[in-house]
Amino acid sequence: MPGFAAVPVALALCAGLLAGPAAPEAGRPDCRAGPAGCYGLYTYGYSLGLHPFTGAHAVREQLTDHFWLFPVSGGCPSRIRAGARCELLGGNPVEVEYIGNDFFQINTLPGHQLGRGMHIRFAFSRTLGFHTLTVRAWQDRPSDCTGEVFCNGVNSAFAWGTWRALAQTLRFSAYAA
Repeated sequence: MPGFAAVPVALALCAGLLAGPAAPEAGRPDCRAGPAGCYGLYTYGYSLGLHPFTGAHAVREQLTDHFWLFPVSGGCPSRIRAGARCELLGGNPVEVEYIGNDFFQINTLPGHQLGRGMHIRFAFSRTLGFHTLTVRAWQDRPSDCTGEVFCNGVNSAFAWGTWRALAQTLRFSAYAA
């Protein structure tokens, strides 16, 4: 598929966190901190094009400070901050878990159509002036939907298209960053 590549996500959460993770349940991995030991859903990578004078931080800031660029921003404010809660398109509640230097991460809340506890990290990187957006999703445990092959497949296909639309938007808006 054009524009699609699996790209590993650097899990350097220590630098630039504005809010720390909640304590994990006894015997369970802390899925807020990263996908290790959790129920993996997908990882997608998208090229944002050549932006030699723009850093990954500036692209992340462009999106979190102008969240209306997010294709399913729904009732969320224009500027998002760590710890904020809002509803994405379709009345799907989320919490902004982390905003780091070159990434941000959201978590689905009870009432979200895919269940609670889905973490989605949007990470930005630059190599030789070429920017990449990597989107990785995982859950604390599978929900009724994500545990089913058909529903998970539909969700993954929808996510791929939605995050591709985000990448196409950022390809152009990154010039303003």
